[in-house]
Amino acid sequence: MMRKKITIPEILQMKQAGRRITVLTAYDFPFARLVDDGGVDIILVGDSAGVVFSGHDTTLPVTMDEMLYHVKAVKRADPRALVVADMPFMSYQVSIEDACRNCGRMIKEGGAEAVKVEGGSSMAHVIRAVSTIDIPVMAHIGLTPQSVHRMGGYKVQGRKDQAERIMDDALAVQHAGAFAVVLEGIPAALAAEITAELTIPTIGIGAGPGCDGQVLVIHDILGLCEKYSPKFVKRYAELAPLISGAVKQYVDEVRSGEFPTEEHSFS
Repeated sequence: MMRKKITIPEILQMKQAGRRITVLTAYDFPFARLVDDGGVDIILVGDSAGVVFSGHDTTLPVTMDEMLYHVKAVKRADPRALVVADMPFMSYQVSIEDACRNCGRMIKEGGAEAVKVEGGSSMAHVIRAVSTIDIPVMAHIGLTPQSVHRMGGYKVQGRKDQAERIMDDALAVQHAGAFAVVLEGIPAALAAEITAELTIPTIGIGAGPGCDGQVLVIHDILGLCEKYSPKFVKRYAELAPLISGAVKQYVDEVRSGEFPTEEHSFS
């Protein structure tokens, strides 16, 4: 039986219907299959791979070639979910020509169905240019990890006098043609206000329950990333001890001669 592929128009209709949008990250074939089987609407191939997959302290070192590798691996799982590819740092900021070429590579070579770029009003011209050549763009405002040095760390954005700027960013990316916007690390009340104001879906991460959808990093919800534990993460499983335990049992059995047995051997 053919599975119905989730598309951009369907994501837009979810907001109108009041149906919450579910998003998780995946960076490889097996996790893409598992996440898709779980029923998510969108798989985000995030540049968070630089932290949870490659071990960097920030997302800044991630390259286009690395992101293309991850996107291709996810697409081989043939997910029903919409596949959105993160554009890495410096792949879209230098010029419109760079932005269009690199976003095009994510679609043409990687197989992504949309791209995500960080930045609000300052990146509206990029979103407009990329959208104009029919590449769907998900925007990302508030706490933008690629701006970690400017922000002085991963700090909540949009409090007090910053709130108007975040609202302006949200309206700017919508006007520029984004089909959705990630709201990260902003007060819940502001996120709810933005969600009510926009006609495109908002996807929250550390932005409270008032958004049209939510996104989290798969390694975070499974207890597989010990480097960071943000307040907004809910762990739905603790797989790290299970994996370590399985490895320890394997090591013990090999050393004791308990594995392999005839059952695991050929005659």
